Amino acid sequence: MWWGVAAALLANVLYSTGFVLEKRALASLPEVDIRRPARLLRLVLGSPLWIGGSLSLAAGFGAQLAVYRTLPIAAAQGIFVSGLVLLVLLSARLLGEETTGRERYALGAILAALLMVVLSLREGSDKVSRSAPVPLILLVCVPSLAMGVWLYGSAERRARHRHRMPTTGVEYGVAVGLLYGVSSLAIKGVSSYLTPADGLGGAVVGLLRSPYPYLLLFTGVFGLVMSQAALQRCRASLIVPVCTTVTCLFTAVLGTLAFGEALPHEPLRLALRLAGTALAVSVLLAMPKHDTAPQPSAAPKELTPP
Repeated sequence: MWWGVAAALLANVLYSTGFVLEKRALASLPEVDIRRPARLLRLVLGSPLWIGGSLSLAAGFGAQLAVYRTLPIAAAQGIFVSGLVLLVLLSARLLGEETTGRERYALGAILAALLMVVLSLREGSDKVSRSAPVPLILLVCVPSLAMGVWLYGSAERRARHRHRMPTTGVEYGVAVGLLYGVSSLAIKGVSSYLTPADGLGGAVVGLLRSPYPYLLLFTGVFGLVMSQAALQRCRASLIVPVCTTVTCLFTAVLGTLAFGEALPHEPLRLALRLAGTALAVSVLLAMPKHDTAPQPSAAPKELTPP
């Protein structure tokens, strides 16, 4: 179990580093547009810094596979949320992004949620499921993908209004978070094929017959295009926490139900697990919806002769 906790913390480091590197690379690139995905891919693939960030995210994906082999879904998500603290610290150090007082209070709540989830774990008593009914997975994932794409398109249309307040990226973060939530469930599904009883060939055939690789392909392509455009326009220190919170809540609630993983039976452990989830919800609700528009400087007063 503690190997799973270590793998989750490693995934946090890799994901936070990857997002910050990609954001820094995007700051030096021309404006990208999801309506021109081929141009977007050409621009980002020409940036060594962006490629480094993508490799870090890919390594985080590998660590996440190990997490889902050893930890229940709900517990894993509580630990993944803790990566937001490192993300904000890296954003302030490497990107010069300032956080508000409300966002700093939210980070404190995230640390408390992490502690609660870790304390709710007990070696040998938490069930780690390996499979879920395919119809149930599709019932959960397909509408969520459609909702994420629609929400992102709505945010894009509203952002084009000239007199709209500058957005922090909360709407973008929720939309991408839904896609990454589906991706997280697909990663959980793929992890069930890592140690098959019928050998490597049977594992590959079984995996290809499942919906998981195709869900990963869809979320990978659309998530890449959508997240890069959002990262370029909004603060990484806010859009990534919102995205991560939505992803973790989606995976913890719907993933636990789909894969049939029971919550702790002991009252104290159950209270800690549920309280950690409730704190994650409060983090999302506490996030401001708009950045403060810059105040115009006061015009100098005209001097009159004495």
